[in-house]
Amino acid sequence: MQPLQKDKKYEIDMCNGPLLGKILLFALPLMLSGILQLLFNAADMIVVGRWAGSNALAAVGSTGSLINLLVNVFIGLSVGANVLVARYYGANQEKELSDMVHTAMLTSFICGVVLIFVGFFVAPVALTAMGTPPEVLDQAVLYIRIYFAAMPAMMVYNFGSAILRAVGDTRRPLYFLSVAGVINVILNLIFVIGFSMDVAGVALATAISQVVSAILVVICLMRSEGPYRLRVKELRIVPHKLGMMARIGLPAGLQGAIFSISNVLIQSSVNSFGATAMAGNSAAGNLEGFVYTAMNSLHQTAISFVGQNFGARKYRRIGKISILCLGIVTVVGLVMGIGLYFVSPLLLQLYATEKEVIAYGIRRLLYISCPYFLCGVMDTLVGCLRGMGRSVLPMIVSLSGACLFRVIWIYTIFAANRTMDVLYISYPISWTITSLVHLGCFLIIYHKYKKNA
Repeated sequence: MQPLQKDKKYEIDMCNGPLLGKILLFALPLMLSGILQLLFNAADMIVVGRWAGSNALAAVGSTGSLINLLVNVFIGLSVGANVLVARYYGANQEKELSDMVHTAMLTSFICGVVLIFVGFFVAPVALTAMGTPPEVLDQAVLYIRIYFAAMPAMMVYNFGSAILRAVGDTRRPLYFLSVAGVINVILNLIFVIGFSMDVAGVALATAISQVVSAILVVICLMRSEGPYRLRVKELRIVPHKLGMMARIGLPAGLQGAIFSISNVLIQSSVNSFGATAMAGNSAAGNLEGFVYTAMNSLHQTAISFVGQNFGARKYRRIGKISILCLGIVTVVGLVMGIGLYFVSPLLLQLYATEKEVIAYGIRRLLYISCPYFLCGVMDTLVGCLRGMGRSVLPMIVSLSGACLFRVIWIYTIFAANRTMDVLYISYPISWTITSLVHLGCFLIIYHKYKKNA
């Protein structure tokens, strides 16, 4: 079988040669992309917190868990696309690869259109059910409705960048995100400070930037020389490919969505402490995102590297890939997580000036940011399992060890001791339990394939 035509300028050969340098070369642009995106999101929070007040900050921050709940099932399908494109690419199956790309991109747009209506009609009911305070509710609903208007663009970008990651290209998504992010910041300043649009201005700036990033990734795929080139005339849904993508992606999406249910419950618990606690929690959560997205780059790296080597039947390399990814994510999580906690008093002042808001933020970071590397280990093990095509197993383990555990914690331990400390400590405990079970599952499955290498 002839190897596929590859663009050596952007793609990484994951199936041959030393691994450490290639893993870092792949992961660093992903890490920078995520951090850059969060810098732009932080700019949203800072602008709205400084120029529109703590209620507006609470409104924007309180929507995060609900947004994740509504979109994670659909985003999960992009994980399926990533795994399958990587597998076909590693196995040199050009026709299968092309069918997967065109099915994935058309599916992404359809999912985005569906989400417009989901966000518009579900947001008010869900935010009310979460106990969002009346002084925050109207602004939170407005933010979500404007944000969801750009869902087709968001879905197209996520699926398109997943395809590029699968073939080893993490640099061009970084470039596209940089352009869109700069536009987002500029529009934030214009809409919020210049036109006094407050929450609506932040949401509109975000929506426009998402459209820009989607356009850029589509142009990139259409101009690519490799077998993953996107041709508008060939856009169609191949039922078999959609089914395979769903079998891998839907468990990942359902896991994310149900995880978000536990986070919605935690957000509801935070809401019960009032708008000040919500603002502090939102600011700290935004800062934590920098640590999480850096660690998540290793989750995505594991999916692509394991996926390609699984497709090429190079099972022994999967063990080396896993050890390297787990080692790197542990170092990144410890350094960034603990470092963030020590500088948090200064960073939180960027979001709000009220001492009580800052105190709430510091308390959250103590319990979540410092042991955050455990979450990175958990997610990276999930990435290794998904790269081998196992998506249902990590979903079941994650939902039991983390999601169900947190729900039980809220209705038992937290119900008996209603403090923020008791609420937040459920996170590191759940990460530890889930990571240990994932590790056991990975070792069993890996050794099964290794015997056949």
